[in-house]
Amino acid sequence: MKTENIEGLSLFEINLLIQQGGKFVMFPNLMTKIKSHTIYFIRPKEKTFKYALKHFFKNVILSWRSLPLRPSYISKSLFYLTIGGKDCTHNILADLKQINPIHNPNLYCLQYV
Repeated sequence: MKTENIEGLSLFEINLLIQQGGKFVMFPNLMTKIKSHTIYFIRPKEKTFKYALKHFFKNVILSWRSLPLRPSYISKSLFYLTIGGKDCTHNILADLKQINPIHNPNLYCLQYV
């Protein structure tokens, strides 16, 4: 999965922004069977509307091809638009901590510096 809006941020800065109200959000593509979602890092006091609107229009355009399922896909896309996406902060933080563990320096070596 691709994560947007975390360029140049360390794990410490991401944790700090999450404590201030930031979150990781994804907007699923309802028409595709492939689970390749884009995950956005939403900073504190930032609105998710600009990201959700792009995915809503993509789902509306793609849902016109399947006539019988059109209302259900559009209603699910509207649902994710109104709630601000699917929150996946805890999953992404767990993955980031495995990839980039917190550095604990050896204090014994620092005594002689």
